[in-house]
Amino acid sequence: MSAIDAAKTPAQPVPRFRRLVWLMPAAFAPHIVEEYGTGFPVWVEQTLGGAMTGGAFLLNNAVFMLILLSLTAWAAWRPSPVSAFVLLSWASGNLFWNFVFHLVTTVLYDRYSPGLMTAVLLYLPVSVAVAWAALNERVLPRAAFAGAVSIGGALMLLVIWVGLYRMGA
Repeated sequence: MSAIDAAKTPAQPVPRFRRLVWLMPAAFAPHIVEEYGTGFPVWVEQTLGGAMTGGAFLLNNAVFMLILLSLTAWAAWRPSPVSAFVLLSWASGNLFWNFVFHLVTTVLYDRYSPGLMTAVLLYLPVSVAVAWAALNERVLPRAAFAGAVSIGGALMLLVIWVGLYRMGA
């Protein structure tokens, strides 16, 4: 194919999944601002009986953001079932299961869980949109997608146990 023919060939559109994954770190940032600004570390101590300092909160979330950005870049720029699986495992824990955490703790303790608003307004719709694109475009088979989301749930439970209850122990 000549350079002229290549210039006439329309560019292939970037699959929706590879574009939508960038919404995940974009949603993560305001969520952390909401959590920190509304006192999540204090809420953890008063409501859950855990231990968390503001510094530990910021450090943990900075590391989580770096991991999320790295995995997002990998899945977007080097698409493969492995990169998508690892990203969806990590991101489902940080977004979808985090939404579930905030919703459940708000209902369970009858008290606002700092981060609930962005979890509802950003995490849930972004999680649904990315999941829909991943399944619709067959980025992963359904069983692998379910496995990634299950691993994300286990990661979220680990973060809750280590980050909220073991940190100050």
